[in-house]
Amino acid sequence: MTIAVKEVTRVLAEQIATIIRTRLLDPLEILFDDVGDLPSRADEVARRMAAAMQGDDDAAAVHAIARLVGALYPGDEPFDPPADWWRTPLGQVVARRMGHPAARAVSYSVAGAMLGVTKQGVHDLVRRGKLARNADGGGVTVASVRARLGG
Repeated sequence: MTIAVKEVTRVLAEQIATIIRTRLLDPLEILFDDVGDLPSRADEVARRMAAAMQGDDDAAAVHAIARLVGALYPGDEPFDPPADWWRTPLGQVVARRMGHPAARAVSYSVAGAMLGVTKQGVHDLVRRGKLARNADGGGVTVASVRARLGG
């Protein structure tokens, strides 16, 4: 693993641990006053998940992402994070490894966030045939975004 990949994995693990703490552990601590060793266990789980998401095994990466998204973003509605989420380390690894977990197509602004370009940049990529427009009603196909990311 190169130094750059190790650093991305470390930052990703920190983000995952922070999300676990704020979305799961903080509410538990409010209710139960003490969560014991769960914060340190959350850090270890975050490191393992980040390593799996950044690793060479596509199935393990997708499984780790699905577990994390399912646990941290439960609800009756499909997972639909805001555009800014895609610019985070977790959003970037999700975009690259599996695309959008709940959509076959995304808006130009979400595609831009996933790719790290502006909405106008996405329009240009569609016009040049570098991204595929969704035939069923606008937006850009997630498959073409993933292909562009090298996923």
